[in-house]
Amino acid sequence: MTSLRIALANIDIPENPEDSVVRAERAVRAAAAADARIVCFPEAYVPGYPWPPQSRKAVSADFLEAAHERMARAARESRIHVVLGTERYVSAAKPRLTTLVLRPDGDRAGYQDKVQLDPEEDAIYEAGSDRRIFEVDGFRFGIVICHEGFRYPETVRWAVSNGAQFVFLPHYSEAEPGAFQPTEFADPRNSFHEKAFLCRAAENNCYVAAVNCASPGSPTTSAVVRPDGTLLSHQPYGKPGLLVCDIDPAEATPLLAQRLKTCS
Repeated sequence: MTSLRIALANIDIPENPEDSVVRAERAVRAAAAADARIVCFPEAYVPGYPWPPQSRKAVSADFLEAAHERMARAARESRIHVVLGTERYVSAAKPRLTTLVLRPDGDRAGYQDKVQLDPEEDAIYEAGSDRRIFEVDGFRFGIVICHEGFRYPETVRWAVSNGAQFVFLPHYSEAEPGAFQPTEFADPRNSFHEKAFLCRAAENNCYVAAVNCASPGSPTTSAVVRPDGTLLSHQPYGKPGLLVCDIDPAEATPLLAQRLKTCS
């Protein structure tokens, strides 16, 4: 295999936790029908990111476990790898923002917790502490979640230095009142976030696949960036659907990431 077909679930913001699972199951089946080998969801898609105006009550560990089992069944029935933006409880105090990686047989490959929380998330979530690398069809990938990918370049560099050829960047962002509403990717009038997609790819010679929900006026959309920092493909702003594209992980090299020298 010289290329890998990936799908980014640029789908509507869920109405409630149960709706998030139903929509995610549907997207898994659609990605498999498009011959994707792996599908990635936005940050905390199940049970939904709890930010105004989408505020919701915390869900229980039992709800999350049942939701993860349903997603595992969807992965198994569709024979596809799944990177699910979700939550999990490691302690009883607070949940963690995380991604659950599922294999095509429905087994859990593991979790990547969000290590670098946005300061506004501190009251709701517990930070993770470890990073890891995953594999799909012989290709290796890492995961950085929203704030940590935008503001901490070393998160992507760690993944590439440890063998990742591409990095998923699940995030959550919707329009704020009066904010600029882009129609072109990385518009200079827009915030820095989409420029960060380009930078993280170019400075590490890796593919970056960033995925957001679809919502009217969203300041970011889902996109795939080549290892040279040029845009491969992006989803039209506010349009729900799957962004499906083929990447050649062999084009990604760890050269720039491995040349980093730290100061003492």
